[in-house]
Amino acid sequence: MKEYKMRRGEYLEERIPDMEATIKDYFGPITDTQEYKGSELYVIGEPDNPVFEKIVVGAVAYSGKKDKLGVEFHERDPTELGPDELEAAGDAVNAKNDFLLEATGRDAKARRDSLKRSVEDDPDHDL
Repeated sequence: MKEYKMRRGEYLEERIPDMEATIKDYFGPITDTQEYKGSELYVIGEPDNPVFEKIVVGAVAYSGKKDKLGVEFHERDPTELGPDELEAAGDAVNAKNDFLLEATGRDAKARRDSLKRSVEDDPDHDL
């Protein structure tokens, strides 16, 4: 599960007031929920795009801190995809990036840089 921060001064509930509807628009109908760190996340068991097997997404609440966006994309093995499904791969990448940009206000480069900084700041990693 990856967790994404919002831009400074922004909150997830302000960026996406109706998480459930937004998830349905991007990925398809919600089939279940899953608990993660005390928060209920939405599960899309049969996403609209055939590249995805399953998607788990939602707000992860932290006491005294801003909520983060928790996302886990389960993708099918590209060698198992047919020609039509391979064409959908570009749409899958666009859907992920567009959703994450709308939710976090950060493009792919900014998200990567933020993840790098969080790893560098983590005192638990070995050098």
